[in-house]
Amino acid sequence: MKNTWRFGDAEFRYVREVLDSGFGSSTSGNMNNRFEAAFAEAIGARYAVTFNSGTSTLHAALDAVGVGYGDEVITAPLTVISNLDVILAQNAIPIFADIDPETFNIDVDDVAAKITERTKAIMPISLYGLSCDLDPLMALGRKHGIPVINDAAEAVGTLYKGRPIAQIAEITSYSTENSKHITTGDGGIVVTNDEALANQMRKFGSLGYAAMKATDGRIRNNKDIFQDPTYKRHDAYGHNYRMPEVAAALGLAQTERMDEFVAIRTDIAKAYLDVVHDCDYLLPQKLPGGDTNTYWTVAMRFVHPEVSWQDFRYKFTDFGGDGVYAAWALLYQETVFASGAWRRRCPPLYDSLEYAEQGLCPNAERVQPQIMQFVNNYGSLEEAEPKVEALRKTIEYFA
Repeated sequence: MKNTWRFGDAEFRYVREVLDSGFGSSTSGNMNNRFEAAFAEAIGARYAVTFNSGTSTLHAALDAVGVGYGDEVITAPLTVISNLDVILAQNAIPIFADIDPETFNIDVDDVAAKITERTKAIMPISLYGLSCDLDPLMALGRKHGIPVINDAAEAVGTLYKGRPIAQIAEITSYSTENSKHITTGDGGIVVTNDEALANQMRKFGSLGYAAMKATDGRIRNNKDIFQDPTYKRHDAYGHNYRMPEVAAALGLAQTERMDEFVAIRTDIAKAYLDVVHDCDYLLPQKLPGGDTNTYWTVAMRFVHPEVSWQDFRYKFTDFGGDGVYAAWALLYQETVFASGAWRRRCPPLYDSLEYAEQGLCPNAERVQPQIMQFVNNYGSLEEAEPKVEALRKTIEYFA
């Protein structure tokens, strides 16, 4: 499937601006600043900071809220491996909270049960375009003095009880990888309403340059200072997680069309959901009242008592569908974790930790193998209609 429909004149124009300017980095050019400002305004936050991936955004967020050696971070196991990786990168301890079997998002009651005096952050996932249950999560955070980092990689433009999710958690992280609502090829962007957190995340993502600010990633604005041999460039610890200027050029153009991209996915999702409305074995991700789902993908539980997951997928493909994507394996069941290979990241801390491979999060263990994800990353409803019709035929075939 080619995504050439996603790119238009603005992308080429902004990339040309970067090339014509001499192709600087984000420390000297202005395209990242422009992308950040446009995205923050579109998403409803005060500050935005670009990164080279939605993994590095989460890493910066954990560091900004002070997660370090031996601290516990509560997250859901039904997510991409990045959430585990960044916790381990901070020499912190992953604590897995179960999911709600209908929304597929983190179970707030299980989060509450797993908070300890060592809990330093709660990192829920707004899965597949649907917001996690933010109000009770934020209440837990306030009660215990624990910040909430909302991994909204797949939830651009999502509303929670009528509010933009970017306005609620201390930090909200987005991905701009190729499959997401807006794309820079690879990349990520993190938003917050807290200037100090924005400043810390920017420095963490760009080698800790002293000159960086919450709203500006450039470091050479004053050459008299920068070119002085006594100038100390770095006042914080950081990595080189910067987004290239050409990627930011794409991000700026894509942000200008964000509403259009969200609307296309939503329309296609509605077409799929109409097809399964009366199907008792395809159970769509539940949408709570007052929320929106911007449908990074259309996710459902497949619970047919007699037909296998793979047989349904094969028949859907036979009828012209693009295939069905499965959910990731649960984090603690992935080979890197179940084998113990992760312990090498910090043996003094991790060698004594034990995690059960079964029974740790019962809902997640039951739901994960049932999930079917139907592709809705098309340029129009008309392009998606043959895939929707393939689903209709598959349901009729197994009736």
